[in-house]
Amino acid sequence: MDQIDYQNLSERLQWEQQDYWLHIESSSPLDKYPAKQHAQRVVQQLDVSKGLIYLPGAPTTYFQDSDQPQPFRQHRYFYYLSGVNEADCHLTYDISQDVLTLFIPKIDPSTVIWNGRGSTIAEAHDKYDVDVVCYTASLPDFIKRWPMLHEGNTYILHPDQGAMPGHDKLPRVDSVRLQIAMDAARVIKDSHEIKLIRKANEITAKAHREVLSNIQKFKNEAQVEAIFLDACIAEGAKHQAYEIIAASGENASTLHYVKNDEPLEGRQLMCLDAGCEWECYVSDVTRTFPISGAWPSNEAKEIYHLVQNMQTACISRLAPGVRFLDLHILAHKVAIMGLKNLGILHGGDVEEIYRAGTSRAFFPHGLGHHLGLEVHDVGQKSLMSVNSDRESDHITSDAKSKYPTNYHLPVYHGEMCKSPVDPQSRSLEEGMVVTVEPGIYFSRYALSTVYLPSPIHSNYINKEVLLRYLPVGGVRIEDDILITSSGYENLTTAPKGEEMLRIIQGQGHCASQSIIATETVEAPPEIRPIISDSEWLNTFDTSTQSASRTSDLVQDMQPRFDFGFTQKSLNPYSQVTTTGDHQYRPLCPPDCQNNTPDTSKNHDIPERREASKRDTNTVEPSTQLGESSEAQPKTAAVNKSRISKFRACTACRKRMVCSYSNQRFA
Repeated sequence: MDQIDYQNLSERLQWEQQDYWLHIESSSPLDKYPAKQHAQRVVQQLDVSKGLIYLPGAPTTYFQDSDQPQPFRQHRYFYYLSGVNEADCHLTYDISQDVLTLFIPKIDPSTVIWNGRGSTIAEAHDKYDVDVVCYTASLPDFIKRWPMLHEGNTYILHPDQGAMPGHDKLPRVDSVRLQIAMDAARVIKDSHEIKLIRKANEITAKAHREVLSNIQKFKNEAQVEAIFLDACIAEGAKHQAYEIIAASGENASTLHYVKNDEPLEGRQLMCLDAGCEWECYVSDVTRTFPISGAWPSNEAKEIYHLVQNMQTACISRLAPGVRFLDLHILAHKVAIMGLKNLGILHGGDVEEIYRAGTSRAFFPHGLGHHLGLEVHDVGQKSLMSVNSDRESDHITSDAKSKYPTNYHLPVYHGEMCKSPVDPQSRSLEEGMVVTVEPGIYFSRYALSTVYLPSPIHSNYINKEVLLRYLPVGGVRIEDDILITSSGYENLTTAPKGEEMLRIIQGQGHCASQSIIATETVEAPPEIRPIISDSEWLNTFDTSTQSASRTSDLVQDMQPRFDFGFTQKSLNPYSQVTTTGDHQYRPLCPPDCQNNTPDTSKNHDIPERREASKRDTNTVEPSTQLGESSEAQPKTAAVNKSRISKFRACTACRKRMVCSYSNQRFA
């Protein structure tokens, strides 16, 4: 390389374009977490020229009445201004001097052999983007002396997070403005933060692929959780951003189902909501897929594609200046149109059903939320409002809703809709990272207690068609989206759609090859409730009973929903035998020595006596799923069993129960 002539370099660069190589030697990482830049951004939001910011880090804590430490998790506000993921640290930032100081605990040689040690002062300088490093022993004196020598307030995050007891009560101590300013700064991610979120998504995508590659070998939800954790930890991501949700079948109708302990047998779909964190930044990804590798029913396939359409419609409209609440409204409109096409919703047009709020029965949560150091990352609704008098430079006329005032109210719930779905959030801006996670759910409990007893909502819900979709449980699809200057970038690479199905069937590329059949897999058997579908529907006949009575009946029925393998242990003699559409459970005492079912004793049921007299060989087909009798073939065997086959114990001949109708017979 030619020697550079520094004397004439300035003049030459004015007229000559030439590439030069610069070699810089450094003993510390050049790509440090940009703590100093973050502190400066917070000060811009505070709009002050003097003062001191103080933040404590997370302390070492122990479980109650134990010498075992709790898992360490750094305070996210502290991390944002320090990049330090060590316990028992503190920081200050002198605004006028532009000096960021880190306080670290002094190493105790007697405990190093047990727990290792934290950073030394030299190592902290090397690793972190700070100006000064001191020991924590000097912190109290520093905090006391600073107001005597400097002008401006001391800013703390919360009244109970002062540097000493009663700190928030001292003059010139502000415990209100700092969090507002930090939230406004944190909501826009810089390139370093985006890189960390992207890395978390890459690892999460690998873990989702591992689950898809092995799902056909799994027997229970716990195995799904286990392999996801294994895949993340193997990549160096030891911490999950939130508890893994591995919900199969109707468990997916519970949004934050984290038990993950039930068998997969007989379930149609798996809803896996799981994401790891990387250097304190998180991912949040949900995929719903058929456990068998093929769509087990038309209903499951239809709901998946409806949710996919909801997500595609919303993601395609993401851009700076767009109001996220408007996309939430759009998602409900797409959901209503889709549910009407499937026959689940009826009796009104899209606008009428929207204004009734009935779509919340199936899509109860917000479209998405901010993502960053937290899964539900901070927003700015307490700082800015699109309807407020004080508008930031970031807010433009584009932030105004495209809909009339309060149009969002039928599909909005304050606790379920996180920022930026809330009405006070400003419009989307470049650098924001948000999730887009529409879903359709069939919650028996919510439908039974809220919507079907309602004289308003029940008019729009086709109960007969609804029954076909209950086994689907729930479908949610969630991606993490970066807002760019020209639109958006999807940071999530976890497979979905056809690629997802190919991986389950063994046709797609995956990290570990699994032995999976590529042919179409037969759908698993449907899991039915103990009570009959017609009895469940008749419970919500609001024309013949009051809403309060309906609610009472619903509460009485809750324990009677049996999913086959979850309630056997509740009764010592609750062995379930299945024949056709029926489950029969003997009510034998413990001294019964031969607790075996017998079909020899047929019981006459008053409400079905007339049906049994019509024909001993042929029975009219059931129409309880909303289909006309003309459209169904006559099937004698199954329907005849609904009339005559009820079990009795061959040993004690005690009373029996038909689990289909939940009626007992002598």
